[in-house]
Amino acid sequence: MRTNDSRKLKIDALNERRRQVAACLQKGMTQQAAAELCGMSRGAVRGVKRKLDAGGLKAVEVVKDGRPQGKGRILTREQERDAQKVIADRTPDQLKLPYALWTRQAVREMIQGRYNRKLALRSVGNYLKRWGYTPQQPLQKAYEQRPEAVRKWLEEEFPEIKERAKAEGASIHWCDETGLRSDDTRGRSYAPKGKTPAIRINQRRHSCSVISVVTNKGAMRWMVFRKALNAKLLIKFLKRLIKDAPSKIFLVLDNLKVHHSKPVKAWLEKNEEAIECFFLPSYSPELNPVELANASLKHAVTTHAPARRKGQMEKVASNHLRHLQRNPKIVQNFFQKDSVKYAA
Repeated sequence: MRTNDSRKLKIDALNERRRQVAACLQKGMTQQAAAELCGMSRGAVRGVKRKLDAGGLKAVEVVKDGRPQGKGRILTREQERDAQKVIADRTPDQLKLPYALWTRQAVREMIQGRYNRKLALRSVGNYLKRWGYTPQQPLQKAYEQRPEAVRKWLEEEFPEIKERAKAEGASIHWCDETGLRSDDTRGRSYAPKGKTPAIRINQRRHSCSVISVVTNKGAMRWMVFRKALNAKLLIKFLKRLIKDAPSKIFLVLDNLKVHHSKPVKAWLEKNEEAIECFFLPSYSPELNPVELANASLKHAVTTHAPARRKGQMEKVASNHLRHLQRNPKIVQNFFQKDSVKYAA
């Protein structure tokens, strides 16, 4: 016998129980037996019996109370669909609103200006929740980025590079450089309320740089150095990269000035059978999978204790890079982010 309270059931479950009671009564079962079998009170069973006698099985079902969904809202369904499209496709400044991001205040002003409807902030929040919109950390894209160049890279240039790599038996490597500093900003730390935690760092700041490449097969190569990247250091890394490489390398780089320097171009011409370089659209770091490896590296370094002596930070960085190198699955997962899935 079921003993759960029918008042706590959802409409569908309640109607299913009432139909079961009606079926029992139609088979000649007594009201008390039907109540005990179906877990309903005798009063509720009597109500089902009255409705069954008056209108048949259909009359037994209960109907959800309240107004129909969507009735009484300030925005029409067409306005809601249009507002969702505006928020998804455009930024507030494109609509000449004084906001960088779509906050509730920005959405309220957009609705007021576009549909002449004034909403409370709480109502705006309810609309956003109903639409499935959640507050998220936005990606940063350079204002100088040319969308047509990105489109051409994704739809024309990179597909051609893939076809050439397949035809020539070459492997595609993604390359980038990043810098690390001993006073890099760290995350949050728990502390008593009102007592901001402090981190002791060495005021004699030091830094290092890393150049690395990754492939969609999970391979990774890297080099740590202390100076700023120049043509000599880049050529040194490229020599290490092609040494013992089983096939020709197609290297994808950004447009850093040193990548286009005369010494680098001259070295590449002499070694064109071993390596060939291709360049991403300007101001488009989100298209490079190795940027995710750089983010992983910076997170690993900044979660360790601050470096207080020379060489300590380089050691932490090298240990993390070796960890990535020994775990190709982690590197392969970098290629699963939406912005770089095209390279997987």
